[in-house]
Amino acid sequence: MRFPHASQSGISQFGSGRAGVARAPETGGAPVQHTPAQDIDQTAINTIRTLSMDAVQKANSGHPGTAMALAPVAYTLWQDVLNYDPADPRWPGRDRFVLSVGHASMLLYSLIYLAGIRDLKDGKPTDKPSLTIGDLEKFRQLGSKTPGHPEYRHTAGVETTTGPLGQGCGNSVGMAIAQKWLSARFDKPGFPLFDYHVYTVCGDGDMMEGVSSEAASTAAHLKLDNLTWIYDANRISIEGSTDLAFTEDVAKRFEAYGWQVLILKDANDTATLLDLLEKAKAEKTRPTFILVHSIIAWGSPHKAGTAAAHGEPLGEEEIRETKRAYGWPEDKSFYVPDGVQQHFQDKLGARGKAAHAKWDELFAAYSKQYPDLAKEIELILSGGLPEGWDSEIPTYKTDAKGIASRASSGEVLNAIAAKLPWLLGGAADLAPSTKTAIKNGGAFQPPEWNGSYSGRNLHFGVREHAMGSIVNGIALSGLRAFGAGFLIFSDYMKAPIRLSALMEVPSIYVFTHDSVGVGEDGPTHQPIEQLVQLRATPGLITIRPGDANEVAEAWRTLIPFTDRPVALALSRQNLPTLDRSKYAPASGLAKGAYILADSGKKPAVILMSTGSELGLVVEAYEQLVAEGVAARVVSMPCWELFEEQPQSYRDEVLPPEVTGRVSVEAASAVGWHRYVGLTGEVIGMYGFGSSAPAPELMKKFGFTVDAVVKAARKQAGA
Repeated sequence: MRFPHASQSGISQFGSGRAGVARAPETGGAPVQHTPAQDIDQTAINTIRTLSMDAVQKANSGHPGTAMALAPVAYTLWQDVLNYDPADPRWPGRDRFVLSVGHASMLLYSLIYLAGIRDLKDGKPTDKPSLTIGDLEKFRQLGSKTPGHPEYRHTAGVETTTGPLGQGCGNSVGMAIAQKWLSARFDKPGFPLFDYHVYTVCGDGDMMEGVSSEAASTAAHLKLDNLTWIYDANRISIEGSTDLAFTEDVAKRFEAYGWQVLILKDANDTATLLDLLEKAKAEKTRPTFILVHSIIAWGSPHKAGTAAAHGEPLGEEEIRETKRAYGWPEDKSFYVPDGVQQHFQDKLGARGKAAHAKWDELFAAYSKQYPDLAKEIELILSGGLPEGWDSEIPTYKTDAKGIASRASSGEVLNAIAAKLPWLLGGAADLAPSTKTAIKNGGAFQPPEWNGSYSGRNLHFGVREHAMGSIVNGIALSGLRAFGAGFLIFSDYMKAPIRLSALMEVPSIYVFTHDSVGVGEDGPTHQPIEQLVQLRATPGLITIRPGDANEVAEAWRTLIPFTDRPVALALSRQNLPTLDRSKYAPASGLAKGAYILADSGKKPAVILMSTGSELGLVVEAYEQLVAEGVAARVVSMPCWELFEEQPQSYRDEVLPPEVTGRVSVEAASAVGWHRYVGLTGEVIGMYGFGSSAPAPELMKKFGFTVDAVVKAARKQAGA
């Protein structure tokens, strides 16, 4: 027999799912009477369960239990609530669904397949399905469209890359912020273009990770009533019951944050779930947290409610017995009963198609009435930029005293922000220090906190980890977003920075106080290995500009990116603004590295540097040339862009036959031997810094003109 759609299925036999052993439902006795609607709904739910079981078993790897437990919840949300058009997974008016419990990826893949979501090519929907049964059968296999955890850009229908627990929670807050901002800027009376809702499924692991706490606190403060988290409280982790390490009252915690908290006592009670989802949409002052009590691997006779169902296949015999409990053909794998896919089209598909058509009509009328705003929307959706966006970027005059690159960056940022209305962001309580406040941009805050949702300055508080994941969520929504902090605290943002690179989204990370030049704050605040970490991240562009004009070119270079994140490393201390009539133009930054100064002779030694040390290298160069040493200065603000240049250009900048080389950077020396070779000299940091005024530190650690000249003479054989 099949179990009915709602709670009268008798799942209470399973117990609380907290510490006791769950049992499978009784399969004997008279068949349960139910309506045809309940029958097809339950059939669809069990299809999701069995597809998840079969895929994990075939891969001999994965997490079946959560997908089995949450199938009724996810199915009900998609089929009865989600505003989504499977024919166009990029439709701007769609609700967002984030599976923060990315290990339960087969839950999402099954839904994508059954809902008939179309594939994308160059951002446009095609006639091909995003996933086929064949794709599900290749779960976790090389080259498949169904990797172990969902990946954005890789599988149409996946809104963000999740896996590291808590990241999806932070992304969803960013998506909710983006919706509020888009609505505040573009919606007009009678034109609710951006009124979508963001739903996130999360679990016990998400709740334990600190990033979700930071994100939840932020969402409550901002009163993001367009956000609903659905928490699967199955109380099971890989090590066993979560009672081993996690016994807090999560519901009270979220009440304390300021969320609306609702409880679903039984994950199979879809009727009550629908009521709770309606309450979530009706709430207009705060985000909603729906705590769902579920039994992991629901229906499994021997593994339901146990850790054995969390991170490993159920086993062939257990799957047969579970299918028997579901009233399912025991000898069929990847079985999809007739009518299930059509049922998705009749409800989710039809609802989404109608909503999409209405949105298109609305936007057509909006374009006639508000043509300038409509053009902005089209640019946002296409990843384009307004004409003249860089027309106000300043050019800096030669100045020996100079300006800190964090300060010049703030000026350039504001020049761009004046022309690029959808550039927004903020700092982890450090905007005055990072110089990232947008002048006259207003604060993104609810009216209760003296702001508005049209504000462009985000106040993240001291929450670097959530800031990174929130920025990614905003970027995934089409807006240009930045987050700022001290370079040393990029350590707190490692996961979201890495994920932005993996997703190929143009998040911007502005990091200041980029060396031991921070000074008196001491080694706890002086970054050493952070540049290495950033440069080691595939797909991330790391730029450390050497003067104000390189800062200007850095921003000019990074803003057009649509498929790569950027990290800027900027100084606290003043940097001399170089004489560009004497030295090469800063536009060379776009190629990552360029010849800044050259004696006109075949170089005997090449001096290379980035950031705050570029000025002292230029001084050393001038002294060397005056002594008759054939020297060259290469500014290398971005290794990644340099490596993308043709070999001929790289050889022009760094001739292979010139082995006399010196690099200077007030950070870890790791990586520089790639450019100086085994015989070159790297002037860098080989330990932590100290607490003292910056000039004393630079002298102590060898970042002086005399030290550079001495090393250069040795390399040149002079």
